[in-house]
Amino acid sequence: MKGGMFSSLRKPRKALKTPPPPERRDIDVNGRRLPLTIRRDFRATRLTLRIEPGGRALRMTVPSGIAEREIRDFLDRHQGWLMTKLAKFRTTNELADGGYVMIRGVSHRIEATGRLRGLTEALVIDDEAVLRVGGMEESIPRRISDFLKKEARLDLERLVAVHAGRVGKRVKSLTLRDTRSRWGSCSADGALSFSWRIAMAPPHVIDYLAAHEVAHLREMNHSPAFWALCEKLCPTMEEAKRWLKRNGSLLHAVDFG
Repeated sequence: MKGGMFSSLRKPRKALKTPPPPERRDIDVNGRRLPLTIRRDFRATRLTLRIEPGGRALRMTVPSGIAEREIRDFLDRHQGWLMTKLAKFRTTNELADGGYVMIRGVSHRIEATGRLRGLTEALVIDDEAVLRVGGMEESIPRRISDFLKKEARLDLERLVAVHAGRVGKRVKSLTLRDTRSRWGSCSADGALSFSWRIAMAPPHVIDYLAAHEVAHLREMNHSPAFWALCEKLCPTMEEAKRWLKRNGSLLHAVDFG
């Protein structure tokens, strides 16, 4: 009887609203075309606009029911802000003969060999770090990204194996992706994922990233115990975190096409 009385007094549950899928469009910022993702959120109380890492895309959150005119007016009012913020990101593609690219924290001058075939290789010529790249001129960015992916896998597979052995955990798999929101991730079943762009960072930063994700094999959180384990695996953790905070967006800004 009591249970029936309380059940009759319960408020009916509101049906959960399903947000509409994100809308994608291009907008012009001072002559530069940028992809914009607009997400409507029932819980949002105001319009927000943010620049994605690397400065190559924009994301906007708007409350449900906002008219298209209000979205356009908001974007128009923030043109100056976008121009100022985006100015710090490089907009020209420097991945060409004579340009430079970072490999393990060292700036390498790009040297196009002019040969259609041939390996992409990092060398030191007359005390200068050089990255020799073959192929057609338009394929240079892709060849460099392929080289960085290979180098990232070499470093990360070695470092992950060392750290996993120290914590006594098994790694299910190691995957490389071009992510924007995070540098790495660890699933509950031991699958690790990393951004291959980390190959442009100094060795101690690459080591920190490997240690960070391996530490999650034991501590699936960011508790004090996790950070203590992470620092035990990588004593230069704090220095590496500071480097990523200062320079991470610059690695994301490199346009590989």
